[in-house]
Amino acid sequence: MFLALAFSLAIVLPAFAEDVTQDQKAEPKNLRKEIVKLKYVRAQDIQMLLYNYASREGHIQSNPNLPAILTLSDTPENVEKILAAIREIDVKPPDVLYTVQLVLGSETDSQTDAELQSDPVIKELRKLLRYKGYTLLDSTLIRVVNRGRASIVLGPKAEFKLDLHPDVAGDAKVAVIKTEVILQQTSQTEPPVIKTTITSPIASTLNIKSGDRTVVGVSKLDGGDKGLILIISGKIVD
Repeated sequence: MFLALAFSLAIVLPAFAEDVTQDQKAEPKNLRKEIVKLKYVRAQDIQMLLYNYASREGHIQSNPNLPAILTLSDTPENVEKILAAIREIDVKPPDVLYTVQLVLGSETDSQTDAELQSDPVIKELRKLLRYKGYTLLDSTLIRVVNRGRASIVLGPKAEFKLDLHPDVAGDAKVAVIKTEVILQQTSQTEPPVIKTTITSPIASTLNIKSGDRTVVGVSKLDGGDKGLILIISGKIVD
């Protein structure tokens, strides 16, 4: 009888253990599902990065038609990790505040506007260029979100169009503002203050530190002794 009982247990116990294991495998894990609405970044841009925080059972999905929406499905612990990563990534990009000055230089007219008399940049230009007098045609402030684009008109009668495209690199202490700049003349129905045209657009890519001020370029006016000078400063603001 003892041998018969031992033989029966040897058959029944493994089969019971196998059934329990299969039941455990069949039992689904407790998954947490979330729908996340992003504010500043696109879902497709960060989707692959977030998979570093997901488990094998986890899913992170996006839809090109809904670029601000992410759907998450994973264990509660991993969903919390993913949400924490999103909070670190989905932050407001820095704004760049530009101060733009459009100056007219003249080789024959030595008169200089009062606000430019003590300007350190103008003093340097006097040493480098042949212009004797400097007139401020326009001055304005432009605030642009990082990696955004801004387009404004400049000049006494809106004769010029300025396009700016900033890209901030580095941290707040040593940030560099890379800026694509294009200044070109616009077509006007009424006579402009400057009757001649610029020989070519001023186009440049700047790399300036926050708070720095620089001359973007100088373009000679066609048929005259004058030149158009674009001066820009930029700083990062909250």
